[in-house]
Amino acid sequence: MDFIPYNSRLRYHKSPYGAVPQGTEITFRIVLPRSFGCRESVLKIHRDDGWYRDIPMEWHCMEGMNEEWWLVRFTPDESGLYWYRFEIRNDYSSNGITRFDSSMSRISSDGRDFQFTVYDRDFTTPDKIKGSVIYQIFPDRFCRGEKEKVSDRPDRIIRDDWGGDPCWEPSEDGKIVKYDFFGGDLKGIESRLGYIASLGVGVIYLNPIFSAVSNHRYDTADYEKIDPLLGDEKDFARLCAKAKEKGIDIILDGVFSHTGSDSKYFNKNRTYGDGGAYNDKNSPYADWYKFTEYPDKYDCWWGVDILPEIDEENDNYIEYIGFVLRKWQSLGASGWRLDVADELPDKFLDALRCRVKQQDSDALIIGEVWEDASDKISYGRRRRYLQGRQLDSVMNYPFSDALTEFGVTGISEGFNDRIEEICENYPKCVVDVLMNHIGTHDTCRILNRLGTLDKYESSHFSRYRGGMTDEETARGKRLLRLVSAMQFTLPGIPSVYYGDEVGATGGVDPFNRGCYPYGKEDEDLLEWYRFLGKIRKEHPVFIDGDFVPISDAMGCVAYMRAGRGERIIVVANRNPHSIVYTLPFDGFKSLTGQRVKRKDLYLDAESAAILINV
Repeated sequence: MDFIPYNSRLRYHKSPYGAVPQGTEITFRIVLPRSFGCRESVLKIHRDDGWYRDIPMEWHCMEGMNEEWWLVRFTPDESGLYWYRFEIRNDYSSNGITRFDSSMSRISSDGRDFQFTVYDRDFTTPDKIKGSVIYQIFPDRFCRGEKEKVSDRPDRIIRDDWGGDPCWEPSEDGKIVKYDFFGGDLKGIESRLGYIASLGVGVIYLNPIFSAVSNHRYDTADYEKIDPLLGDEKDFARLCAKAKEKGIDIILDGVFSHTGSDSKYFNKNRTYGDGGAYNDKNSPYADWYKFTEYPDKYDCWWGVDILPEIDEENDNYIEYIGFVLRKWQSLGASGWRLDVADELPDKFLDALRCRVKQQDSDALIIGEVWEDASDKISYGRRRRYLQGRQLDSVMNYPFSDALTEFGVTGISEGFNDRIEEICENYPKCVVDVLMNHIGTHDTCRILNRLGTLDKYESSHFSRYRGGMTDEETARGKRLLRLVSAMQFTLPGIPSVYYGDEVGATGGVDPFNRGCYPYGKEDEDLLEWYRFLGKIRKEHPVFIDGDFVPISDAMGCVAYMRAGRGERIIVVANRNPHSIVYTLPFDGFKSLTGQRVKRKDLYLDAESAAILINV
């Protein structure tokens, strides 16, 4: 059938749009051709827990001579993920039943039921950061304070060549036995707060700062102490206080699914005396870990034996982490980014949210989830991250993938659909605080991805370092301006990985974690990022404005943000040639300098325009 009976993204088919708080009445409306002869229509709705309803629809009205509208209203009383479809009966189908599902309303052939999210009626996310910018810092590589660095352990190497290539070569048995440190610290970050504020930043996200063996510090040795190479508690409290004076919050990286084997909790190397779970079955930490054959066989994060896994449902561990959360928030932390959040069980996440919000109701909780977090399944169960009792937000990899793939390939078709899917599936309050990154400590530097068009290979023994030709660098910077214009104008909060704003380069880990390139900054690119941050501050539509798709075809993407009395249109031309784009409305002027004549926008190759209604 060519007729489209239902589109969940159109408000006359489903209202309200997208996710809803529990207790909200939802109106569903299907549109059928009169010639179909429908005599009965049913909404079939269910949840994963076995709950289901078959709700008869009512004939609603005729639209002209050709359309029949059927309607039903449903009020979900419980939060959760709901699935639904419509079944209609007529006198013409062979078995009397025809099923309409998501394959009929979207460009899809998978035949899945529609989904919608119902969240807790009192669920909110912090308002103060909406419309802001996040700045991510890998502490060892951002800025070095004045204090001289001295190695506190034999497996740490202090570098004096800021900007040199990070070391990574493993030993003969494939292990990293020594880590190099360039000396970035909390005092260094404090000295750069004015610079960070000039980018429009409202949140600084710090990669781990707690005591650890490695330079990335995802192998926590002591949750209660700051790594001495970074500073101490006074330095941290001062950094948070000085940042708040500039309107900037600090959030920390919470690595709670595992610790380091060389930690005071596990203590495999006896660095912390004779105690620890590895050495003493009666250790207060022994039941935190999952030993299969004591002491040498234990569950590890992704099989890495220096990262023993924690039993995050252990009540003693949950209570201890509650203490850790309170300590650092009382010193000034304004929230947490949770490492591998999809490996943290519901019991732990529920408790964590309670502890964090009890300390500060405006604290932000961001989870590392790489997929659509609304229907994510991990460890055999459907997760409920975004239903009001766990996370505020997630690292928005679906947006990141859409942006980088458009920049790399130039394929525009389907871009807006990918954005709409997240906007439809997530609660609106979550959408407004999504962490919209295009590069992190886990990914190749965005300039390299765009400049080389993602054509690089890497393995454990042959890592892409990040070298680019002058031509590739120039192309990368052109495309970065285009992609960042989109990143800063999509729903959510753009997240800038330190140095990307000045053209930092680097391949895969650890070369994506190089030093901030002082003295080598691309000033034009920096001014572009400052301009984007300024636009976000000046235009309230970016706080919580709706996303309105316009077009995505032939190497060009266009969409609008609408709300708070403003309309801003973004048009991105990935083509290697200039275009004239016909806007859907007149009365718009370009904030980015392009010529607009009535509805015609003149747009250069590989560039983006940001326009506002006048």
